[in-house]
Amino acid sequence: MDDDAEQQHLTAAPGYALGQLAKAFTTALTHEDADTRRRAEGRAQRWRAVLTGIAGGRLTIGSRTPVAGLPAWVTPEVVRGGFATGAPSAGGPLQPYEIRLAERFGVPADRRALFAHCLTDTGLTWLWGQLNSGRYEVTVPEEGALLTMAWLVRHGETAAALDLVTELEPFAGQLRFLPRPSSGRPASEGTDALHRRTVDDTVDRLVRRRPNAAVEAQREALAVWQPFGDELLAHWLETAGGADGRVLELTPDEAWLARGSALLSRYRLLAEEHTRCGKHRSPKGNLGILRGALEEAVAGRELDARRLGLLRHAVASMVRRRGLPGSPAHTELRRAQRVQAALPSHHALAQVTLRRLAVLPQESGIADLTPVLAPVSAPEERETGVPAGAQLPSAIRRVVEGALSAPVDVLVERGVVPSAEVLAQLVPQLVAVTSARAYDDEALRTLMAANYRAFRNRRSLLLLNLERQVRIEELPWVRAVAGQRGDGAAEAALALRQLGELAVQGFPGTILPNPLVRELGVLARQSGLGAPLVEELAADIFMNAFGPKFLVAAGIAGELLGGSLYERYYGIDYGAIGELALAEASRATRRSDRARTSPGFARLCAERAGAASSAPAGPKSGSSHGSWVAENGKVIEQSQILTTHNLATLVHRVGIAPEPGWADLARRCFVTVCRLTGRVHRNPRPYATIKDAAYAWRQLVFQLSLCPPAEQRRVLAGLDEETGRHPFHVAARLAPALAGLRLVVDGGGFGPDGTADGGRARRLLGWTTDGHWLASDPTGRSAKDS
Repeated sequence: MDDDAEQQHLTAAPGYALGQLAKAFTTALTHEDADTRRRAEGRAQRWRAVLTGIAGGRLTIGSRTPVAGLPAWVTPEVVRGGFATGAPSAGGPLQPYEIRLAERFGVPADRRALFAHCLTDTGLTWLWGQLNSGRYEVTVPEEGALLTMAWLVRHGETAAALDLVTELEPFAGQLRFLPRPSSGRPASEGTDALHRRTVDDTVDRLVRRRPNAAVEAQREALAVWQPFGDELLAHWLETAGGADGRVLELTPDEAWLARGSALLSRYRLLAEEHTRCGKHRSPKGNLGILRGALEEAVAGRELDARRLGLLRHAVASMVRRRGLPGSPAHTELRRAQRVQAALPSHHALAQVTLRRLAVLPQESGIADLTPVLAPVSAPEERETGVPAGAQLPSAIRRVVEGALSAPVDVLVERGVVPSAEVLAQLVPQLVAVTSARAYDDEALRTLMAANYRAFRNRRSLLLLNLERQVRIEELPWVRAVAGQRGDGAAEAALALRQLGELAVQGFPGTILPNPLVRELGVLARQSGLGAPLVEELAADIFMNAFGPKFLVAAGIAGELLGGSLYERYYGIDYGAIGELALAEASRATRRSDRARTSPGFARLCAERAGAASSAPAGPKSGSSHGSWVAENGKVIEQSQILTTHNLATLVHRVGIAPEPGWADLARRCFVTVCRLTGRVHRNPRPYATIKDAAYAWRQLVFQLSLCPPAEQRRVLAGLDEETGRHPFHVAARLAPALAGLRLVVDGGGFGPDGTADGGRARRLLGWTTDGHWLASDPTGRSAKDS
């Protein structure tokens, strides 16, 4: 769970951890790949640590301070599901760079000794040199702590430096607070150019690629075994006589047998050298039949009737399929196959690409892909044997393009960033740059940018009881230089608007994933725009509690969407929500402590979810879907409907205005709806897909609501054309949803059960406990039975 994901009165049980341990243990014992077994054993060790910590009382899963004795700011080691193992990420054995520094400083190879040395004049001088050069890495935030202390000392902030040392000192022997020296390019606060992968990552991916066994077997068949089969066929055709050309009508002479013996000898040599293709070994294949018969003939044994019949059938079928060896048709076929077999393999072209990448800086992306993706040159042919002019295949091009270094909008446009989830992985780089620019000092900007990037690698904890994730400003070394931050509100607001537009425009049918919401939330706080961004809550640990920002976000949605298509479609009374927001805000001002929940908003979502339950059900979903998790999901979905899950906030408070307009986004969003609906057909577990389709539909309704009525009707008129591009069952399934949307656009509305026109028009929601009508198969079968 991310930032302010809030739950209430829940305790984490060890059952999940036991299940993960069992999976890891089974994989470690049974998987055929040694590396996979080794990784699974590592996972098993971490899960054992989780269970031991829980049993011994050292771990409190669900708390923001899950490890006894470690404050919240210490980066914990976290495994799947948000479980802390009890180990700090900056702990463990000394790293090689720490051992080298201890030797250089002439101190014991001990973290406390290294810490103490950095407080001396010599140690501070070394830290100042690191700050000046920028040649360091911060892989976990703690590695930037002593650099921050040194910056404070250099700028006369002695008291702040002493306070920081006092807070760090109890953990000096346990955690690594020194930066990692780097021989690469100086660390910097960065530019607008981003990359998904470094050159080094790309090299690693290409190195791991192995020759495709099936492709290489086919290449061997074309280059070796097809020509040899032609020779065998031609040899047997020499024995043909009579009008029908049947083999063995003439008695083979000694010369024929000698040539046959030579062919068999060559076969044995070829079989030893070329082992990828094994089809020639099959005694039932044409080549095996011809070879087996020849072995009998060369040995002086007469062919029995069965073998002779097989031989004649094999010869006849080979001639019928490809023509006589040497005929024009047969010659052209073999020529084309030789050309195909002579094409360089993907593996060989990957080796050429690796040579090109080897001369580039390994720790960054690639600004210009043209030289790397160019056809094989003449010098490269001389060096590698790969023919000049050969093009890199798309599989290799895609790997290389992942290292493109360019502005993020270019990466999205070129498909290097294919989803909102991948975008969320890149955004921390931009947010780090934007956040760091608020510091006037260049060295401090560089350090804070590196610190932010490291902090964003911190895995989220499983949090319960209304806890929230640690924020970067809570780190002692960030807090120590907080007074050095200038007013970066305008720059943060600009970055927030640009990234918000990019996400909504690039992926109109996808809700903002939590990691992206978290990064946008940082910019929103820095911008001072009053733009609360809400995360998607987890249905399996939801306890019917929402933070106050959910109601605030719903109020913002009401300011934008009051009286709109969106409000009418979902049956919302945004006026009442505005009054509820004012009432809770008034109560909050009368309390001395900050309200941690919005009970009114939670009650409203639960009431709406209950009303949605009265809608006619589709096919039964089974007991697992009709559980308390699905009940929670229905309540969470209502919160997303009321808040528009950040879309209204981004439009009304942040001011995004995606190009080329909301109507175009609505059309593209409907493509996503159709694609997801197509995956429902004959899907034994369709409900996760239905949920995503309903979420995309909600974004479509929002986008349409920002269009004038005439534009809404034009968009609706073109949706049937889009369904026609998909299998027939897509249009059949979506017909009730489209009828319902047209009904509301024309001024109508749904009944209390979310249907109209005798059930032919329906409001599309995602979560259900009683089966979903979208799962109904147009052929009359349920998705479960299909």
